[in-house]
Amino acid sequence: MSKRGKKYADAKSTIASMNIGSVVETLDTVIKTATAKFDETVGVDIVLGIDATKGEQTVRGSVLLPHGVGKKVRVIVFAKGEHFEAAASAGADFVGAEDLVEKIESGWMEFDAAVATPDVMGLVGRVAKILGPRGLLPNKKIGTVTFDVAGIVKDLKQGRVSFRNDKAGVLHAPFGKISFGSGKLLDNLKDLVKSVQAHKPPTSKGKFIKKIVLSSTMGVGMPVQLEDILGR
Repeated sequence: MSKRGKKYADAKSTIASMNIGSVVETLDTVIKTATAKFDETVGVDIVLGIDATKGEQTVRGSVLLPHGVGKKVRVIVFAKGEHFEAAASAGADFVGAEDLVEKIESGWMEFDAAVATPDVMGLVGRVAKILGPRGLLPNKKIGTVTFDVAGIVKDLKQGRVSFRNDKAGVLHAPFGKISFGSGKLLDNLKDLVKSVQAHKPPTSKGKFIKKIVLSSTMGVGMPVQLEDILGR
């Protein structure tokens, strides 16, 4: 088991001695206790009231965050013909079909999101085993399988975030950077949580969002209340 560093221990001790109430205070504390020399990502872990072993209870979707995620997103598009041109004009970092598949098969993975038009998904299937485990396989449910390639490329570049629960029924997602400040982080967090709520499976019974924890890349996890997030 890895050992936590002194800065992490100091941050945990500092937080333990503080009387933190609202989500804004929590975000302020996440920001103040971030000690890395780089602009840490702020993320959320959401414990869901689902049975993660049942496929029909998978929670998967995406949301366009109002302030983006604070990073340059590299987007590739599998497309041909007029859709190739539309993706390129929209700012996609690489557009192709067979050549793009071969590039990925050779080990190239220098991208953060992948989009495909429906007519080339059979071709994309050749690299499904490579992209799938990394969460990069284009999927209709999150809007990355579409003929509107220009629209989704622009959204991804502006800060569209995809989310999906893991095998333990916990959903992990980034929603900004320390440098955003608590105001912008809260705006992003609120939209993200609302989107997760909107994807509650019909077969999920009882309380859907059971716990929410915020943290920075190198920071300590801090719980917040759902009602506090949505009530502001």
